[in-house]
Amino acid sequence: PAGSLSPGDAESGGRFPLSPDSLAGKREASPRALLYGGMKESRPQAEVCLEETRAEAFSMLLNYLYTGRASLSAAREEVLLDFLGLAHRYGLQPLEDSTSEFLRTVLHTQNVCLVFDVASLYGLSTLSAACCSYMDRHAPDVLSSEGFLMLSKTALLTVVTRDSFAASEKEIFLALSRWSRHQGEGPETQEVMSAVRLPLMTLTEMLNVVRPSGLVSPDDLLDAIKTRSESRNMDLNYRGMLIPEENIATMKFGAQVVKGELKSALLDGDTQNYDLDHGFSRHPIEEDGRAGIQVKLGQPSIINHIRLLLWDRDSRSYSYYIEVSMDELDWIRVVDHSKFLCRSWQNLFFTPRVCRYVRIVGTHNTVNKVFHLVAFECMFTNRSYTLDNGLLVPSENVATVATCASVVEGVSRSRNALLNGDTRNYDWDSGYTCHQLGSGAIVIQLAQPYSISSMRLLLWDCDERSYSYYIEVSTNQQQWTKVVDRTRVSCRSWQTLKFDRHPASFIRIVGTHNTANEVFHCVHFECPVQVDSDVVEESPGSNPGSNPSPDPADPASQSRPPRPNRSLNQMPSLPSSSSSSHH
Repeated sequence: PAGSLSPGDAESGGRFPLSPDSLAGKREASPRALLYGGMKESRPQAEVCLEETRAEAFSMLLNYLYTGRASLSAAREEVLLDFLGLAHRYGLQPLEDSTSEFLRTVLHTQNVCLVFDVASLYGLSTLSAACCSYMDRHAPDVLSSEGFLMLSKTALLTVVTRDSFAASEKEIFLALSRWSRHQGEGPETQEVMSAVRLPLMTLTEMLNVVRPSGLVSPDDLLDAIKTRSESRNMDLNYRGMLIPEENIATMKFGAQVVKGELKSALLDGDTQNYDLDHGFSRHPIEEDGRAGIQVKLGQPSIINHIRLLLWDRDSRSYSYYIEVSMDELDWIRVVDHSKFLCRSWQNLFFTPRVCRYVRIVGTHNTVNKVFHLVAFECMFTNRSYTLDNGLLVPSENVATVATCASVVEGVSRSRNALLNGDTRNYDWDSGYTCHQLGSGAIVIQLAQPYSISSMRLLLWDCDERSYSYYIEVSTNQQQWTKVVDRTRVSCRSWQTLKFDRHPASFIRIVGTHNTANEVFHCVHFECPVQVDSDVVEESPGSNPGSNPSPDPADPASQSRPPRPNRSLNQMPSLPSSSSSSHH
């Protein structure tokens, strides 16, 4: 039978693709191997004995083989799991996938352990992951279910050793005790009980719950008490809820602002309606750092990603740091931008941490002594990221208007023309940013400090002129480090620049020479270099000739406008009716 395969088809009895050869060569025990492989079952009148196979499940399989239809929703759970086992045994991959997908949709507290055991046995990673995610979110109920007692030792340890299995250690200990008694307290008991994180239990729980059970040796108990008393609280191996790719700093998940002024604005999700008077939370900036804005999450959670929106209705910048805690006493700093200038949206990553409290402490404001925060989000993300001394190493261009970068020094007819991504529409009068040679510079402020090692420029190239320049980076606009020096070479058009990694919140481009006039002109800036942009660099010291015709095969030649026939001492210079983007 032919037709598309989907979970919905399986539930409603839809057709599955099945060819005569689909049973061949998939598993050692396939029917073709049994009946045509020279084994004793292939002899006339021989019987094929199917051991440990429920008749009802095999009947479903036969019905599928003859009709191409399987009604999964009508089957009892134990039959459905046997049916899944048969699909796996006989190499019916489409049927196995669809049955697994259907089981994912019907998971509940009473069946998830049984489904997980079967998924683990057959190596069904997608179904296993779905079961683990469900058990993480409903850990206390799963621990008290009858199905938990039926888990195999391997499956049991897989579940309870996860950091994201978010139940209290007392609940886990009691459940493992019940499992051990149910299994007869054999030699596996000690291995299973070692999965309990005893230092996370209170002294009272260790003495009144663990000790009387006799399942943990006195030495293990004393070691746990010693670890508990001598370790930092945040160094203990806590468990936390794991909800990937979803902001958990919301009222939906029970989060609340417990410290700071104007608390109600921070978690309302409104990132558009704020001004000088409302739409933000705040705290006074103090030398001792005691003030701050503190968020209490609904429950201990695993996080590695935070987004902040700093108040940005003018050109001010802030400095801050972020700490996390489980008990409001022991704090671990996960982000430290206390010496850097930052503005607008902050996209922050760090090593995953289990925490209940998050504290944002402002250390500087370039306008006054108050720290203003419009929005706060935190979550766990599976997105890949690279950190260098705590700073994000970006892979995408962070020098864009969309990423809240801005031109804070330089002259242009259009504010932030340098960062708008337009590398085609520029001429003698517009589409570039410039500064007078020997006076000023072009300065870009990134939203936050990044660790960068490359950037790319497009110098104005509508005629044959060439430029010289150098580039410096800074995190505070006070100390600058030179990362590019092209003051002694003639440079034209696209500039691809690579250097050792440096922290940077500000990039300063300083022109030192122009063969046509006394102004330095830059059309486009990006950081880091985007490898998907195909451009041809014409510097240093290249000789492109006079006004070549665009080459249709060369994207770079298409990106530049035709060069007007003007003398080198004419435009562009400073725009006649220019507006500075410095504030």
